[in-house]
Amino acid sequence: MSSLTLYHASPSRSSVVLWMLEELGQPYDIHLLSLTKEENRKPDYLAINPMGKVPALKDGDATLAEAAAIAAYVAERYPEAKLAPKLGDPLRAKYLYWLFFGPGCIEPAMVQLATKIEMNPVAAGWGDAQRVIDVLDVALSKGPWILGEPFSAADIVIGSGLNFAVRLFKMIPARPSFDAYIARCMARPAFQRAEKIAAG
Repeated sequence: MSSLTLYHASPSRSSVVLWMLEELGQPYDIHLLSLTKEENRKPDYLAINPMGKVPALKDGDATLAEAAAIAAYVAERYPEAKLAPKLGDPLRAKYLYWLFFGPGCIEPAMVQLATKIEMNPVAAGWGDAQRVIDVLDVALSKGPWILGEPFSAADIVIGSGLNFAVRLFKMIPARPSFDAYIARCMARPAFQRAEKIAAG
């Protein structure tokens, strides 16, 4: 029996962790939650994630939520998967930056674009949506991955966000760098396995 259990609902941010776990190559269990039945609001799940959102991950006695936090945790828990630069590696600073750029900048920019809400770019933690898109465009134009040659958990977070925002829901306008990057992500066997699992 695996020590890792993913609390999952589809479609949701838990697809990020599903892909991460498939890249890991370690056994894991999936506990499916029905959001329409509000199983994520029941006391047993709220004990794991008080926010009542997915994903959440249980690893033995440890539990945590938030997709990027789970990605960081899993990458460090299983260093043999080489999904994060080691401590002391200068690339680790960029890795952490991009890992948290996903929820800190891309997701708010997606919401801003989808809702057309006006935000003061000085007050908004992500600045403004256009700058987020432009910064990401420049970074991904270098390729093949967000850190250059090595694929990392940061690509899983960024790639999942762009797949959702550009390819699936067209919330962010397509750009050549985005399309090429998403195609590279989709070509990964772990991404394909995760999509099949998510589709049921």
